[in-house]
Amino acid sequence: MKRNYIFIVILLFCVIKTSAQIKGEVTVIKDPSIDSLILKRIAITKKTTTPVVPAKKPGTTLVDQYGFRVQIFYGSDRREIFNQQAKFKSLYPKYNAYISFKSPNYYLRVGDFRTRQEAQNFLNELRPKFPTLFIFREKINAPNLD
Repeated sequence: MKRNYIFIVILLFCVIKTSAQIKGEVTVIKDPSIDSLILKRIAITKKTTTPVVPAKKPGTTLVDQYGFRVQIFYGSDRREIFNQQAKFKSLYPKYNAYISFKSPNYYLRVGDFRTRQEAQNFLNELRPKFPTLFIFREKINAPNLD
């Protein structure tokens, strides 16, 4: 019986010793053309991301910065979104209204505000007339500086 205990202890010692983690070295083997492809991709990306400023025509605006818009309505009924846009334009003719569609809903967002505070002030003004209002950060049309 004593012999079995000695055998079990030796067996456990061997198992523990073989399962210990040994620090190793990782060797990465890759094709050298991968590096050249990565460098080409970086070069292409740098060429296409340089900002191109188109000539500005009088009376037009450029989408060139992020700002805020107030969402005043969303729904799946196309007629209703156009009715809400007409209602808004009759109340606030100097603000732009933008309709976008992401299946299955239409979204009506208004204004081109540079700061969140401007959008919040306008949202507070709209609250009695439109029930569901949210502020979104997105690309806006730069306002005319007249």
